[in-house]
Amino acid sequence: MSFDDLNSLGKQREPFLFICDFKAENLKIIRLVELDKYDIEYSIDENYNIKQYNNKIKKYPLEFVEYKKKFDYVQERIKSGDTYLLNLTAPTPIKTELSLKEIFQNANAHYKLRYEDKENKFVCFSPEKFIQIKDDYIHTYPMKGTIDASVINAEQKILDNKKEMAEHVMVVDLLRNDLSIVANDVHVKRFRYVNKIEAGDKKLLHVSSHISGSIGENWHERIGDILKSLLPAGSISGAPKKSTLEIIKEVENYERGYFSGVFGVYDGESLDSGVMIRFIEKINEGYIYKSGGGITLDSDVKSEYKELLDKVYLP
Repeated sequence: MSFDDLNSLGKQREPFLFICDFKAENLKIIRLVELDKYDIEYSIDENYNIKQYNNKIKKYPLEFVEYKKKFDYVQERIKSGDTYLLNLTAPTPIKTELSLKEIFQNANAHYKLRYEDKENKFVCFSPEKFIQIKDDYIHTYPMKGTIDASVINAEQKILDNKKEMAEHVMVVDLLRNDLSIVANDVHVKRFRYVNKIEAGDKKLLHVSSHISGSIGENWHERIGDILKSLLPAGSISGAPKKSTLEIIKEVENYERGYFSGVFGVYDGESLDSGVMIRFIEKINEGYIYKSGGGITLDSDVKSEYKELLDKVYLP
């Protein structure tokens, strides 16, 4: 399937689910009337009820010394001017007694997806919106900045942190420019507000912003073009996007696959989509949890390593 197929379905106002990998090379499109033919479940719900369940997992993360090598390499490339913001991720083997289906059913998240076929088996439970198109306006909500909510004065600390502020400004600027490719009158409607996220046995605070623009009434027949222009998502790649993607390929040394890609639903009238972070992949050896965070010149390696681990949880 291709992005042109999305244009055709949009022109026909045919509802569909789409799932796209990080590199925007593998796009899956399922018409909603045919969804029951697949081993797929999804949920998009901003007002979900919090469930309590046995969400304990064991983590077997990358050693700090190995993470530091990657971090230091990114810092060298930043100093060389090849990137100024890069989202560095890593795979963490985990153990849990839950199946992918049970994880999907119990997880507390705005965007949830379970996908299983012969080649790919994964579940994601993401707090981050990618784009939403409604009433001829496009919206995006970049999420950059994370802190443990139990820290004293956590909200004020994350908002006052100069490194986090700089990183957030970079992402907002990147996505404002991205939206300007497909929309008019793009502007930041709300800058740096805080949401609380259930993160297993703890709570995290995330900092987000709201950017929007006018997309025009003919956007339905341009859905594929719009998505293709915006991928990969800026919040989980970096800036400038092209050179940063090359560095990610060099330094991460593993395939993200569908992790940090996007999925969404078009209902014939509007489109809503999420970034596939908080992601567990099933492989022959067990489960792999993929996570990461944004690196800038002002980043502290110990703090970034802690963030990488804090994001490995079942919400």
